[in-house]
Amino acid sequence: MSLQPTRSLTAAAVVAVTVLALTACTNASDDTASGPSAGTASFDPSTVQKDDALAGLVPAAIRSKGTLVIGSDTTFAPAEFLGGSDGQTAMGYDVDLAKAIGATLGLKVDVQSASFTSILPALGPKYDLGVSNFFVKKERLQAVNMVTYAVGGSAWAVQAGNPKHFSPDDVCGKTLGVQTGSVQADDAAALNTACSKAGKKAVDIITLDKQTDITTRLINGSVDAMVSGSDVVGYAIQQSHGQIEKIGETYGSAPVGIAIAKNDSALASLVQKTIAKLIADGDYRKILDSWNVADIAVTGSQLNPETAS
Repeated sequence: MSLQPTRSLTAAAVVAVTVLALTACTNASDDTASGPSAGTASFDPSTVQKDDALAGLVPAAIRSKGTLVIGSDTTFAPAEFLGGSDGQTAMGYDVDLAKAIGATLGLKVDVQSASFTSILPALGPKYDLGVSNFFVKKERLQAVNMVTYAVGGSAWAVQAGNPKHFSPDDVCGKTLGVQTGSVQADDAAALNTACSKAGKKAVDIITLDKQTDITTRLINGSVDAMVSGSDVVGYAIQQSHGQIEKIGETYGSAPVGIAIAKNDSALASLVQKTIAKLIADGDYRKILDSWNVADIAVTGSQLNPETAS
């Protein structure tokens, strides 16, 4: 749920989450016994042309170093993950988008791997941008600026054939795997509260820092189900070669955004304008198409949208 990284709910919202789960439901290893393998896409970010007008708006501190430093949890394929011939190259549609932003602004891009929960607190001192499938939420907007570039939802997955007879209609007493700090982790906690109020057995929630480790737990049967971003679930299913499958429908669609330090409104505004240009020029859609995630596309970008939940 990260993308809502998609990453807490009031008591009233527990009911809403439960209804969603009942009615509506954002890698590097080549060994599917330990995790899904990484793929590659065809888009070349170097084909994106520099925009001199936008490049002229780059803050002096960033212009002087010539590089945009990106914080990203590279365990969240297909948004961001480590792959390539060395297994250590940052890849994914978020990575390509970050590189396209850099190319538009005439900057190099340095994507640095980080744990999901460590990225937002480090914006400014360590990272210029947080590009890690962050769902836009009110509590996040209180701490950082966010520029929207996609829309994402959450989805459930189980082992192929659903041998543990899991159903999103009744998660009480089941073991769920979710990424630490994700929206899905919040949803799982809310469902657990609902189970307790109903006098049912608690949900055993397994939270791990890396989405790849959650997927591995599902493949080997250590958890009954996992819930994550719908794009992440779809990619994990593809890369697991049929060892896991989706169950139920995608739920909880919400905007996904790039995070920028709260005190850097100039950079936030520039990122919004840059994404808007990439959308208008068609480079944005080429990136998503190359990763087969066109369904998350948006027609425009917003800075700190008021509609965030």
